[in-house]
Amino acid sequence: MYRQATHAQTLTFQRSPALLKGEEIQTAFAFDLDGTITRAELLPMIASELGLEAEMRLLTELTMAGVIPFEDSFRLRFAILRSAGIDRIRSIVSQVEFDPDIEAFIRENVERCFVVTGNLDLWVQPLMERLKCQFYTSTAITDADGRITGLDTVMRKNVAGLELKERFDRLVSIGDGFNDIPIFDVADIGIAFAGLHSAPDALISVSNYVALDGKSLCRLLNTL
Repeated sequence: MYRQATHAQTLTFQRSPALLKGEEIQTAFAFDLDGTITRAELLPMIASELGLEAEMRLLTELTMAGVIPFEDSFRLRFAILRSAGIDRIRSIVSQVEFDPDIEAFIRENVERCFVVTGNLDLWVQPLMERLKCQFYTSTAITDADGRITGLDTVMRKNVAGLELKERFDRLVSIGDGFNDIPIFDVADIGIAFAGLHSAPDALISVSNYVALDGKSLCRLLNTL
């Protein structure tokens, strides 16, 4: 049985009487964060503000293309950004724009929508508060003063997907990069999103649909 990290945010789920009677299929929607819900990739955005844009852009491009495994890449990117204070990073992250159609869909279906991201929980806290839905994230180790001292867990998206499948009858996954393939592999429906940049061929090959913008994506989601 797969479970998310015990200190990550949790949400109690109970099957409805209608579902038990077979009258309704409960569907969970699992969204990637960077470049799907957001209109910018967060780590390059943070790095740009800290004067580390070139290094972060290269790592992000190699990760999105599948050249570097996500976990290895994330540990490298974490090491680059670790010296920046939590408050400064949160201030930068809080400025990111959401795709308005996707944000509206999540707010209207908050109990069925989940964000599955490799980003660090402490860094994306402002976005958790804005969206109000449950996040599955990588997690950090902090000292007594609240400073980040290391990584606790790196999010494996297929683990989050399998946990959601235990709670819901059907899982729809939406993402835009190579690192979304593991959750697409366990989802019932995969939707490659190409709103910010083209989705890689490897992701498209395991997808049921491709959406080119937030508006068309949400029209599709409302039919599922």
